[in-house]
Amino acid sequence: MTQQRILLADDEPRLLHVVGLYLSMEGFEVREASDGSEAIAMLDTEQFDLAILDVMMPGVDGIEVCRHIRSQPATQSMPVLVFTSLSSDKDVERARLAGANHLITKPFSLPGLGAVVRSCFEDAPALAG
Repeated sequence: MTQQRILLADDEPRLLHVVGLYLSMEGFEVREASDGSEAIAMLDTEQFDLAILDVMMPGVDGIEVCRHIRSQPATQSMPVLVFTSLSSDKDVERARLAGANHLITKPFSLPGLGAVVRSCFEDAPALAG
């Protein structure tokens, strides 16, 4: 069985490293992007099973990346998890309208994130192919 591929995008290098390392140890193949523009470029050239996006990144933010994912036939059904330090109803609604499947508020626990990631794969419909 091949590893499930995760795109992890965050502009905070320490968080990117820690979360990427944790998910790799949990058995996932993780590719890291340091901003939204890099994430979109990777999405357009590589295949992923899940995207984990920070909402607040300079330039292209996680909400815009999520909209890009939903607008592309190849990625429109891919699960998207966003994390943010914002948790107002307005922010939650922006993420939902962009098509995010899950919203995690920072700070979060790594085991909690791992559980949500695994649930994204368990909840994902099987694609005919």
